Amino acid sequence: MKRLLLIALLALAGCKDEAVQDVSPMALTADSTGYFCQMNVLEHPGPKAQAHLQGFPRMPVFFSQVRDGFAFARMDEQMAPILQIWVNDMGAPEATWEDPGAANWIRAEDAFYVMGSDRTGGMGLPDLVPFADPSAAAAFASRWGGRVVRMDEVPDDAVLAPQAGTAPDGGA
Repeated sequence: MKRLLLIALLALAGCKDEAVQDVSPMALTADSTGYFCQMNVLEHPGPKAQAHLQGFPRMPVFFSQVRDGFAFARMDEQMAPILQIWVNDMGAPEATWEDPGAANWIRAEDAFYVMGSDRTGGMGLPDLVPFADPSAAAAFASRWGGRVVRMDEVPDDAVLAPQAGTAPDGGA
């Protein structure tokens, strides 16, 4: 009888609902280290990105520039499924190029991106500059060049291809 009860309890335990992982954006801190460069992301200008991975609650992967977050998402091999990517809203009142903000995050899929501007990201490469407001993105593009696109319009070669002046490993 005890054995039957134990089997029934184990079966019921397997049917419980899984808790939904919190994928809220995390504020940047002195401990926020870029995934590819292994440097503090606050030491680099321009917008940042963070990705939340399944099974790693409250431990996002940070990126020193948005293009790196897109590259990570498009790589063939992932350590875990990506649940959410967040990017800095460069149209937020507190956002500047030197200090894009620690907590002004927007969902990557909701952002309007300026692609091909004259501004370079935190690692000195062309970057995607995210905005929550399409008119702010258009104003940035008017001033710095580039065009406004949505996440699904960013071609792979804009984030995965080597850039002129860089070594194959991403170094200068």
